[in-house]
Amino acid sequence: MRAEQELAAAGRPVEGAATGADDLTAREREVCDLVAGGATNREVAAALFLSPRTVEHHLRGAYRKLGVRSRSELARRWAAS
Repeated sequence: MRAEQELAAAGRPVEGAATGADDLTAREREVCDLVAGGATNREVAAALFLSPRTVEHHLRGAYRKLGVRSRSELARRWAAS
């Protein structure tokens, strides 16, 4: 179980994602959940024990995969899925 979580966080997509964004990694989904809830990159970094730059990296990937350009657009898209 722990190994599977680590692999998912490292970028392996998780099967059966409930968000409708199946191509996001587990970590990208975690970051999106927090950002859509109103957290800043610094707050997300603290909550997930990441650096703010790593949060930016995950957000860039999620934005690209979801076809969004802003945090507010991400929040609207995330709420709809």
